Amino acid sequence: MELTPAGCRAREVLDRVGDKWSLLVIALLGERTKRFTELKREIDGISQRMLTVTLRALERDGIVTRTVYPVVPPRVEYSLTPMGATLMDAANTLVRWAEGHVSQIDAARADYDSRTEEAMS
Repeated sequence: MELTPAGCRAREVLDRVGDKWSLLVIALLGERTKRFTELKREIDGISQRMLTVTLRALERDGIVTRTVYPVVPPRVEYSLTPMGATLMDAANTLVRWAEGHVSQIDAARADYDSRTEEAMS
C-alpha cells in the first residue's frame, strides 16, 4: 500500500465503510430496502442517534440513498446505491468472518486478560 495522496484518501473511505455500524448497515441494506425502524430493530446495540449519523455519512459518501415518500405519516426508506452494492461481497465476508470467530476471539481475549492480570499482580 502506498502513502500517496490517493492512498490517504482511501484511508478516509476505509474509516467510513470499515466502522462497526456502517458494515452492519451495508450488509442489511444489501438484503433489501429498509426503513429506519427496521434497521434499528435489526442492529443490536445501536442508538437512534448513531444510526442517524451512520446513515447520513453513508448517504453523503454516495453509498446509501434515502427516499422520502410524500405520504402521511411520512415514509422514509434506505437502500444501497449501485456503488454501495459493490461493497456487498466485502461487507458480507467481514460480517460472516466476525460471526464465525466470535467464540475464538472471546477465548483469546480471556486468555490475554488473565495473562495481563497475572503479570500486573
